[in-house]
Amino acid sequence: MAEASRTSEARRDAVFGRWVVFSPARSRRPTDLKSHNPTGNPSPGPGAGAPKPSCPFCAGRESECAPQIFRVPPDDALPWRIRVIENLYPALRRDIEPPPEPEVVDGEAEAEEQPGELAVRGFGFHDVVIETPRHDVRLWDLGAEGVRDVLLAYAARVRQLREHPAVKYVQVFKNHGASAGASMAHSHSQMLGTPFVPPSVTSRLNCMKEVFDRSGNCSLCEIRSKDTLISETPNFSAIVPFAASYPFEIWIIPQQHLSYFHEIDEDKALDLGSLLKTMLQKLSKQLNDPPFNFMIHSAPFGLSSSCLPYTHWFLQIVPQLSVIGGFELGSGCYINPVLPEDAAKILRELDCST
Repeated sequence: MAEASRTSEARRDAVFGRWVVFSPARSRRPTDLKSHNPTGNPSPGPGAGAPKPSCPFCAGRESECAPQIFRVPPDDALPWRIRVIENLYPALRRDIEPPPEPEVVDGEAEAEEQPGELAVRGFGFHDVVIETPRHDVRLWDLGAEGVRDVLLAYAARVRQLREHPAVKYVQVFKNHGASAGASMAHSHSQMLGTPFVPPSVTSRLNCMKEVFDRSGNCSLCEIRSKDTLISETPNFSAIVPFAASYPFEIWIIPQQHLSYFHEIDEDKALDLGSLLKTMLQKLSKQLNDPPFNFMIHSAPFGLSSSCLPYTHWFLQIVPQLSVIGGFELGSGCYINPVLPEDAAKILRELDCST
């Protein structure tokens, strides 16, 4: 029986619609899988906290950053804990004209996507959320209330961007570690507001619609397996998804059916902050402080009410433990050497209290 459990298996994901090949024989024991490129960010200690000369995100060097959008707390007489600023090197520009809106014909907008190649102006918003004034503090070093405030800052900025008529979607994400895309070691996250709905978002919604049309149920509301559960709170569940594309990938899912992250309230943000902190601590301890990305997958703005029954936001955490190769790039399928049930059991039993 134990030998059979090591047999390769292909699973299809019910949210992204991806096929994943699980090949446990390609790795050593799951507990031996560690990052070979740890981020090495120091944790706080006695005397720590002095700004590094090269870091404009540290307290006291605000003038070296791009313009501030807002801060927490808002009172300038008090030290800041979180700053939301423009990105100094934005991928999209807020100071140019947005692309034209689709023409309305007989009361309906033309399809947003046109066949063939298309180029439009690179309008959009690219912001940075500085999560702490201290260079030596990581997101999961904050208390649950501190992580809550970062999440509420995300939501507040998304609500602001929603008011711009040209912004169709906002992607909130965090890159931790240089190999995960972080250009600054100081703990921060980012968001991009785009004048289009990204194709991966459209694919996700289409896949979830297929499941809903077939079963009458939301893909994420239906996840109930105890074998892939890591932890849960009154409002959220942390799981390793049934068809995890990456080893030790984690999804944090609202237990209530909710389409939009930016509608989160303070109580749920505190609950999520506590669980997110715990999950990041577990990954850091088990995987040797790996580089990682996390992304908040929400619904596009202005979604038809008929789409809401199958759209459900969630937060995805992806540790960067391996390199994406030619098979993945060519096929869109992934090879994962760790079965989700094994990863969930390891993370579930890991004690981070010491």
